[in-house]
Amino acid sequence: MNPSEEIDAYIAKFPDWRGAKMDHLRATILAVDPEIIETWKWMGSPVWERNGILCVAGIYKGKAKLTFHDGASLPDPDGLFNAELEGNKRRAIDFFEDDATTDESLQNLIRAAITFRLARETK
Repeated sequence: MNPSEEIDAYIAKFPDWRGAKMDHLRATILAVDPEIIETWKWMGSPVWERNGILCVAGIYKGKAKLTFHDGASLPDPDGLFNAELEGNKRRAIDFFEDDATTDESLQNLIRAAITFRLARETK
């Protein structure tokens, strides 16, 4: 299977709200930039990349999660990051069933991650 098919199969394993949330997050991420590519890494993790890793997804008991590889270096004016806040590299967003995160806020964070990755490439 190609990475997109792997991600489809992964999401399909969760027919509850977590799968629906991950499917929506995926569509929101991919809508930001046509150059974002989906990859499948670490024996079962959906990953979105553009000039490097932007974020990694996971579905866990009671939550869906996006971990931003360089999250500690990204602006987060809407306060989306709510997990892994103590590190100096990654930041994550844990999504719970009743959370209401706007697509615009997440897309702004994805754009910031792309900008960060592109800036690192030019150094």
